[in-house]
Amino acid sequence: MSEPTALGLSARTGAIMVGFSVVFTAVMAFTHDATEATIEASAKAEKLKLVSEVLPPDSYNNDLIADRLSLGPTPALGLEEGGQVYRARKNGQDVALVLEAAAPDGYSGRIDLIIALHADGSLGGVRAVAHRETPGLGDYIDPRKDKDKQHPWITQFTHLNPSQLPLEQWKVRKDGGQIAYHTGATISARAVTNAVARATAYAQEHQAELFAPRGDARP
Repeated sequence: MSEPTALGLSARTGAIMVGFSVVFTAVMAFTHDATEATIEASAKAEKLKLVSEVLPPDSYNNDLIADRLSLGPTPALGLEEGGQVYRARKNGQDVALVLEAAAPDGYSGRIDLIIALHADGSLGGVRAVAHRETPGLGDYIDPRKDKDKQHPWITQFTHLNPSQLPLEQWKVRKDGGQIAYHTGATISARAVTNAVARATAYAQEHQAELFAPRGDARP
């Protein structure tokens, strides 16, 4: 039997590498397809869990995550790079808008918020989803860190309605409004309160466009 030539060895090695690449690519593709659905389901569950803190799940029956609107930069919501609006509907009827928003002027920087606004203009609830406020002071804007577990500070926005309390009064009491705050920790509360007021005004002005089906006019 003749010894393999250098060319033959090279060809054989190349064929092995090609075969390995094909198998590796197939395995990676299979793994991606197998895990992608799980990852997406997990992300959706986490998003719905967060939304449930401001909007009861039984108040709507559409696929909230699928029925969303992507916004570009929206200063009224504090969104420099845009964000999402989720539209809650029940049996085809508009129920609420769940908006991503931000207060750029927290004591330690930006405070990310999620805000639910019912179709009748009332607030479903507000949550701070990310912030860097000073522990023990401004972090009471987060109900998980608020020492008052019975009545967390941020729950005072729940059911607030511009038709009953004009938006001009959606300020902390130190600024002449009706929103309570913790003495010595005004900045965080002021930032969130003002952001909620701006988001509510924006939603009121653009409600028809925000609820409109995909492909229709956007704000």
